Amino acid sequence: MQITEKERVFKALSDYNRLMIMDMIKDKELCAMQILEQTKMGQSTLSHHMKILCDSGIVDSRKDSRWVYYKVNKDLAEEVGKSLTEWVKEK
Repeated sequence: MQITEKERVFKALSDYNRLMIMDMIKDKELCAMQILEQTKMGQSTLSHHMKILCDSGIVDSRKDSRWVYYKVNKDLAEEVGKSLTEWVKEK
């Protein structure tokens, strides 16, 4: 059985730290250093969480010189939100 894009997103969002990161970048793009400063995580822990979020597609990243910047993929977030709303209405 192949995991779907939406399943990857829900799995990525099933962790408190990743939800906290999503809240930080929901309205603005932040670099990894800014996220580190606000979360008090270690660099390797943040890298682990950002890899999961980026691999799911719910977060986009871009490298600018030596910094990596992250932002929410609004299109996918809206699509997943609509799916969740439809699922709740069906139940």
